[in-house]
Amino acid sequence: MKLLLLPGDGIGPEIAAATERVLRAADDTFGLDLEIEHRDVGWAAHEAVGETMPQDVLDRVGEVDGTILGPVSHLDYPSRAEGGWNPSAAIRTTYRLYSNVRPARSIPDLTVLPDALDLVIVRENTEGFYSDRNMVAGSGEFMPDPDLALSVRKISRRACNAVAEEAFRLAAGRRGRVTAVHKANVLRLSDGLFLDEVRAVAARHPDVELRELIVDAATSHLVRSPREFDVVVTTNMFGDILSDLACALSGSLGLGGSLNVGDGVAVAQAQHGSAPDIAGQGIANPTSLILSTTMLLRWWAERSGSERFAKAADAVDAAVDGCLADPATRTRDLRGSLDTDQFPTALLTKLES
Repeated sequence: MKLLLLPGDGIGPEIAAATERVLRAADDTFGLDLEIEHRDVGWAAHEAVGETMPQDVLDRVGEVDGTILGPVSHLDYPSRAEGGWNPSAAIRTTYRLYSNVRPARSIPDLTVLPDALDLVIVRENTEGFYSDRNMVAGSGEFMPDPDLALSVRKISRRACNAVAEEAFRLAAGRRGRVTAVHKANVLRLSDGLFLDEVRAVAARHPDVELRELIVDAATSHLVRSPREFDVVVTTNMFGDILSDLACALSGSLGLGGSLNVGDGVAVAQAQHGSAPDIAGQGIANPTSLILSTTMLLRWWAERSGSERFAKAADAVDAAVDGCLADPATRTRDLRGSLDTDQFPTALLTKLES
């Protein structure tokens, strides 16, 4: 399997290095024949070539078998005219990675919930309220005068259909329930179109139950009755917010795996940001990127038909669970004492045992 590793900004290089250690150990144990290629995006690329998302790196994403993208500090980038381009948005839109799959599962002793939470949020990934990916040229956010800012929300049938298909596919292998989260009572046209497509997909999956829930009610239900949820499908911004909430409720945002999926292309990406305030201190928790990478291995197992990758993913996930179950093998943000380098060492001990 040919992997492209893009460390990114802030804590990205630190957690990418930790993730690579785990990958190489899994490769040795399960014979995955991994080839890992390193390329720069973000500030390192801008310093070297004047662009945060070089075209040759973007092209390479479509040539390899999978990509691992570290966090990026795109809020701080210069304008597109000055070489600033969010690598995440560039990859998602270029390769039509419509589905951002984000699982969340309660971790005993870390969750704040009295009831168990075990769900997957499938978030549309390429449009919605995200104005940096809504136009073929320019931004979907603009100011006609200094006192007025406008933003375009884009919702397409194609993207809604794709994300709904992914949600129903996942639900069929889980508990058979999909919740479509929306705000169609206010966004009648755009979320109305989203619901139309979800219902059309539901008609093709009669064995999966569909219910519809307004987004503000969904936030309340996640806290009060998390067992209601199996697979959630929703638009871009709602999914981004709800998945962060679900991970925080389950134990920590730093525990959230995330996989961007399209037709033949998948990109593992930590759910959290680049955390520049702790960059270089060696205290970042690499769990999110590690779990995102096991999702990528499992995706490749399905695509390639090789069970080795699924077994490797299961073994790493089990080792992560083992570390999180013991306060002595948790990182500092989880009331433990391990740093960025020590955590994968503890994880590999459990992987080899």
